[in-house]
Amino acid sequence: MADISTDVLIIGTGPAGSSMAALLSTYGVANMAVNRYRWLANTPRAHITNQRTMEVLRDLGKDVEDEAYLFAAHQELMGENVFCESLAGEEIGRMKSWGNHPMSKAEHLLASPTMMNDLPQTFMEPLLFKTACSRGTQARLSTEYLRHEQDAEGVTTTCLDRLTGKELTISSRYLVGADGGNSLVAEQENLPFEGQMGVGGSMNIIFKADLSKYVAHRPSVLYWVVQPGADVGGIGMGLVRMVRPWDEWLIVWGYDINQPAPEVTDEFATKVVRDLVGDQSIEPKITSVSTWTVNNMYATNMQAGRVFIMGDAAHRHPPSNGLGSNTSIQDAFNLAWKMAAVVKGEAGESLLDTYTEERAPVAKQIVTRANQSIGEFGPIFEALGLTESTDPEVMQANMVARCDANAEAEKQRAAIRDAIAFKKYEFDAHGVEMNQRYKSSAVVTDGQMEPAFELDAELHYQPTTWPGARIPHAWVYDHDGGKHSTLDLVGQGRFTILTGINGEPWAAAAEAVGKAMGVEIVTHVIGPRRALIDHHGEWARAREVNEAGCVLVRPDQHVAWRSDDLAENPQAELTRVMASLLHRDADAARQAAQ
Repeated sequence: MADISTDVLIIGTGPAGSSMAALLSTYGVANMAVNRYRWLANTPRAHITNQRTMEVLRDLGKDVEDEAYLFAAHQELMGENVFCESLAGEEIGRMKSWGNHPMSKAEHLLASPTMMNDLPQTFMEPLLFKTACSRGTQARLSTEYLRHEQDAEGVTTTCLDRLTGKELTISSRYLVGADGGNSLVAEQENLPFEGQMGVGGSMNIIFKADLSKYVAHRPSVLYWVVQPGADVGGIGMGLVRMVRPWDEWLIVWGYDINQPAPEVTDEFATKVVRDLVGDQSIEPKITSVSTWTVNNMYATNMQAGRVFIMGDAAHRHPPSNGLGSNTSIQDAFNLAWKMAAVVKGEAGESLLDTYTEERAPVAKQIVTRANQSIGEFGPIFEALGLTESTDPEVMQANMVARCDANAEAEKQRAAIRDAIAFKKYEFDAHGVEMNQRYKSSAVVTDGQMEPAFELDAELHYQPTTWPGARIPHAWVYDHDGGKHSTLDLVGQGRFTILTGINGEPWAAAAEAVGKAMGVEIVTHVIGPRRALIDHHGEWARAREVNEAGCVLVRPDQHVAWRSDDLAENPQAELTRVMASLLHRDADAARQAAQ
């Protein structure tokens, strides 16, 4: 007999594991989260927090969203992405990023009620973990996953209590491996991956120093420093990342992946800091050093029976585009409601198969995009003349040549501007963050064609209510003057129907079908003299169905199904759709609804 029993056991309490635990506890599902370490994240690794992730935090509760903003560096401090020879030295160029260009900012404001921000993992992880534990998650730190066995009834997991040295067993219906890029859960299940680990080597140097005189006038998260000949690769690109404005920093510096990882002493770290800052007089306080590898690998199957993986366990990539923790948290948002529905008996177990169907393509996309972004520094190096020679003096002379008053230098300056502007695919890729459209048996399209992307799908979010897409954001108003995003009307662990006055019969149908199937379906009728009014007509323009139609939204805020008009028998139609979405026997569900 197992020492402990729970419905869901989660290995790892990083952004993926803690958000999974928080969501399951919010949905009323018993769960346990274990962490092999004695505490949570002690370095600020992940930090870019995009709008879609903030929508997940908002769905967990306004208090969770507000606390994230409280500790985050706000969007306006993120955006002057700077390329320079050192922080104190000459600037090569810069670009407005992370939604700070006026046109991009407008798209952000139109896309979501939330704002992207910079929230280091040392703040995000405790917020999610606290939310999970305060809502019912049983957590065990200093508890190391060793192995598991699964059968038709559940999973038995063996862990090591690192305080006592004793093993303990935990039985659960499901096991979630959120145990990072070297996931033992994925390894034990022999889950299939594509790509390669260890394609590059990097080190992190975390330090404290007041650098406000070099950066406050051009606030940014990232300062890219080019110093030819400064490293084994010759080009000498280093990154100075703001952790807290403007006195806590993280430097990323490369090393030769074909050699053993270097020993990063305080003396070496201090030299790197001084060189990249360009001020030999500063006395940085080195707080942490570590080495890591650049990976290019993703899972093609994120589950095996009752065992699932998420976060870095499933998609292993460099921090380019700031997609890591965001994708991890969104993995959890996808799986949590499905697992809750199955545990509660509301859905057939095959619903869980749609997790891989929906999230594995996202894993592939973001790993590919992140690694591609590294390669897109190439045009900058070429424009600066850094690829023409390996001699640092020649490389430096080629950089200086951009300042000359001649036609060749003018051409070089234009090439540098274009190459830096092209980095919007890394630093302002709003579409990559927001355009995820799911294709699986957890959505019902009824043969409706997916709308084509009219703009660049990586750069621009393009809203649609096509089933599988995230519900578009629009403001609607109550009679007291309060405004509500359409995203606030949906989610929170429930299915939701949005309709107009002529579609009011959908509300009665939803009540009947929900009662018959034991599933909560909330309905919002939007229109004059109803509880919610579309004063600006934003929702009418975004819904893509007639007023008598409806949009059915899943608990993760993705559209499950839509009807252009009022069905002849709304109750029968909704029964058909819900039975399909929840993988329940359609005949049994139909009989129950009669």
